[in-house]
Amino acid sequence: MSSSKAAPPFHASAPSTSIFKDDIFAGKVLFCTGGASGICYAQTKAMMAHGCRAAIFGRRGELSKKSAAELEAAPGSKCLGLSGDVRNHQSILDAVQETVRQFGRIDFVIAGAAGNFLSPIEAASPNAFRTVIEIDLLGTFNTIKATLPELKKTHGSIIAVSAVLQQGATVLQAHAASAKAGVDTLIRHVALEYGPFGVRANTIAPGPIADTEGIDRLVPPEQKGKTVNKLPAQRMGTKDDIANSTLYLFSPAGAYVTGTQLVVDGGDSLIKLQNMIVDYPNVLLEGTTFARPAKSSKL
Repeated sequence: MSSSKAAPPFHASAPSTSIFKDDIFAGKVLFCTGGASGICYAQTKAMMAHGCRAAIFGRRGELSKKSAAELEAAPGSKCLGLSGDVRNHQSILDAVQETVRQFGRIDFVIAGAAGNFLSPIEAASPNAFRTVIEIDLLGTFNTIKATLPELKKTHGSIIAVSAVLQQGATVLQAHAASAKAGVDTLIRHVALEYGPFGVRANTIAPGPIADTEGIDRLVPPEQKGKTVNKLPAQRMGTKDDIANSTLYLFSPAGAYVTGTQLVVDGGDSLIKLQNMIVDYPNVLLEGTTFARPAKSSKL
């Protein structure tokens, strides 16, 4: 006899609070760049839901303060909203020192500040290419360099937010893919050099995650349905999917995981259909032009 109830969706996501102990990160401190919005905000929120105090660092000071106030809404939660430019090492260092002054330590670091836009190589200016490299790769380096002294004291852990763009190649994404390939390589070297000091380092590579600026700005609305249909998981990812992966890597369950990339993409990278984003190769052969965004968009 068939049931009238619909079957649950394949690979359904779940909030971290249904999986991890509430106090798993009690007494610990997270420092997160890009934490004022998007995926990194969700990562920070999940860490705080399990006892962690946090400092979020972003370019827009008012947004950082507003987001920190929202994250502090839960009883007992503490979050600092700090501002600066990840491309400026002193700016990051000042924020790290303020975090330590307020909270006494740093145990976890998320390097998540990023910028992106759609462009073929020929149309991307040297300045545009350099800007993405500086935000993504140099920003990750500056974040790691500024926090390593604290992480060596606490035997802490780093997660850099990477991507699946650089696996093979992705049309119109040479700038971002090059930056993320550099981030992946940098993290492997951090794991190699600082493992003996008790520091772990990994990357998380999100695939198509719903309700993020990256999806909204980089994937045309008419392509989103096609994306879902082609994914092995048969759904877009959620911010909870990335948050759960973050908690796993930072928790004792991930204690023997370092120098690796955790791909969280519902199987997207197994398919690598360029037509998910644009009509390849016609988009190149027909000389399609793209409106440049007023500002770099977060991934």
